[in-house]
Formats: sequence, structure tokens, C-alpha cells
Amino acid sequence: MGGPSWTEPTAYSILALRAQPSAVEAEASGLRWLQATQRMDGGWTPCSAVHESTWATAVAALLGPAALGEAAYHRAIAWIVERTGEDTSLLIRIRQFLTGNSQGDPGWPWFPGTSAWVTPTALSLLALRKAQRFLDLPKIRERLGSGVSCLLERVCHDGGWNHGAPNALGYDAGSYPETTGAALLALAGQTAPRIQTACLWARRALPGCRTSEGESWLRLGLLAHGQLPGPVAPPFCPPRTIQSLSLALLAENALRGSNPFLEE
Repeated sequence: MGGPSWTEPTAYSILALRAQPSAVEAEASGLRWLQATQRMDGGWTPCSAVHESTWATAVAALLGPAALGEAAYHRAIAWIVERTGEDTSLLIRIRQFLTGNSQGDPGWPWFPGTSAWVTPTALSLLALRKAQRFLDLPKIRERLGSGVSCLLERVCHDGGWNHGAPNALGYDAGSYPETTGAALLALAGQTAPRIQTACLWARRALPGCRTSEGESWLRLGLLAHGQLPGPVAPPFCPPRTIQSLSLALLAENALRGSNPFLEE
């Protein structure tokens, strides 16, 4: 197929291929590409057309030190730990306080120097949860705590998560399957009334989900809290991209008891 390679679908594909013994060479090829494209600052760009490390670093870091190499992995985690959304700067906090739309705890942005969003925050939390098993650093624990608080602050009025703030311009934002599923997955092991409410939203949204990625993230999120409704129906939405196919395989593997998002 034509076109450049991208970091996110490559990393998801490698995670999915780990459960396929016949895909050793494909997995190794993807790893070689990721190892070659890591930037000097420890991060990854989404693709070669972007020249700055971004949120894609968290997805690559999910592969762990055994896959990336310890030195490369440590640099990636250091990059993630130091990133915060621009909305946590002093000036932005003052403006948010004056407008009554404050966000207290720092999450992660898509690109450095921009505001925090739900998906990069969820992915960064997943990467740091895994990193905590290899690197016992106070800064990692601190960012895990603030990231969890950030997600809980951003639960929408209807129970799930939108891409960003729960309201904007005086209107309540509606939740999305992809962001709700990713946030629930990142909050695995956490207990809070808002999480239970989000699980209810996800259970209601799953049967009518219209995208393969949304369906996969909802399954992964509900499974992480033991709330995937049964008997489990086969996926309804056909995957249309390598990334959506990889996520569908990851959701299927998680249903069978193997979830690389939450285990090494």
C-alpha cells in the first residue's frame, strides 16, 4: 500500500501481533521502524511530515522496554512525564478561574504547547501505568495521580467523555464512544461514582456504535471494569483501516484474557 508509515497504527499493530506466533517478522519490521524514527528528545511524531514529538510517544511507549530497548524506553517515558497541557499554565488558570471554567489537574496535549485533551491523557496514563512496573520514580506517581484527576474532572454531563472539556460556550458537551472507552481503560482499577456512571453510558452506547474504533475502545474500557455486557456479541462495525483492525484484534484478545494495555 502507498503512503508513509504512521506511529500510532504501527504501535497498535505490534501490540495486536504479539498474540499471533506466525507474525514474528511483521512485528520485528514494525519495531525496527519505530526504533529508527524515535527523535533525539525521546518522543515520536505521528508521521514523517511532522517534525515535533507529540502524543504518539505514549502509544509507542506502550510497547515497553523489552521491545523498544531500555535506553529508548526510558527516554520516551521521560518525555511523557514532562509534558502537560498549556491550560495548566498560570495565565490560563487565572483566565479559567475568572470565567468559572477551570480545569485543576494537568493532563496531556496532542501537541506540546497546546491544551490537554482526553485521548492523549488516557494514552499517557496507560503508558505511565506500565512504566511504573519498571521505573519507581516519584514523578511518575505524581503524574499518574494528576492524570486520573484530570479525567475525572472532565466527565460530561451525560456520563461519558468528550474530546476535551465537559462544556464549552455555556453548552454541555456530548460524550463519544472512542474517548469514553479510552478513558475507562486508563482508569482501570480506580473506583469513583463518575466511573460507574461512565460505564453505564458506555453500556448504552455500545449496541448503537457506528465505528469500529469506537466499538473496540468501548469493549476495552468496559472489560477493564468487568462491565462488558454478556453474552458478548460479535463486533458489528467492520474495520476499515489498519488501526481499526488492530484495535478490534486487541479488544478480542482482551476478551480472551490478554490485554497488553494493562499488562506487560
